[in-house]
Order: sequence, then C-alpha cells, then structure tokens
Amino acid sequence: MIEGVMMKKLKVIPDERGRLMEILRADDEMFKGFGQVYMTTAYPGVVKGWHYHKKQHDNMAVVRGMMKIVLYDGRKHSTTFGQINEIFAGEHNPVLIHIPAYVYHGFKCISSEEAIVVNTPSELYDYQEPDEFRVHPHDNDIPYDWHGKDG
Repeated sequence: MIEGVMMKKLKVIPDERGRLMEILRADDEMFKGFGQVYMTTAYPGVVKGWHYHKKQHDNMAVVRGMMKIVLYDGRKHSTTFGQINEIFAGEHNPVLIHIPAYVYHGFKCISSEEAIVVNTPSELYDYQEPDEFRVHPHDNDIPYDWHGKDG
C-alpha cells in the first residue's frame, strides 16, 4: 500500500427495513478533520482522473455500483515513490479509502450502471483557490493504463 494510504473494510448491517453502513467516524485513525461531504458519480466506462491535492486528504467510499480506484505515489520523498495501488471498491467490496495529500488518484466506473462515490475530505472546498491539481487521464507520465483487462 502507498505510504499514508489507509483502507477500512465497511460493515453493512441489513435488516427487514433496509441497511446501514457507517463510512467515517471521528475516532477512526484516518480521520484528519472535516471539510465537507459530497458525492460524485461516473457513468459506465468513464475515467475521472488524475488529480491530487496539496492540503486535502480524501476519504472515499463507493456506495452504489463498482469503481476501480487507482492511486499513484508521485511524492519523491516517499518510501513508496512510483508505486500504483488499484482498488476495486463498491457494492461487492465496501471499503473506505483514505488518500493523503500529494497522492494522484482517479477512478473508473466498472459496473453496468452509474457508480456513486461519497467523499469526506479533510478540507472545505475553496471556490477562489481550489486545492485541486489535474493531470490528463491518458496523456501523462503516470505508468498506468486505464483500459480494461480481458481474459
């Protein structure tokens, strides 16, 4: 696992009324503060990435569908510099993924329906000076190919 990245297996509690799943708690090791909560989606086959933050830590959980979430450690000082993590998250693998600042990340919807991600970042989004730095999903120096693996 990339240095600073943490994963928490999420527990789904079903009953005859529906289900409940805690995602992030203030007493979790990965909790670094609260900025806001938002959801984002991707349609089947769509890649959203790459980007990183300089201050913000992300805490992402896929609550509908399935996503391939990919992380790249571009931090030259890191013990895991150059490492890629590929995490399959969603209904079939409910996990919370903690992504530290300066770790590139993106995701691809791999389910047949729109996938929904809930993110609880450590910082409030600053509309005037966003802490978001984007890199083209395919034309970049990151050694990763978003295309599916068949066979």
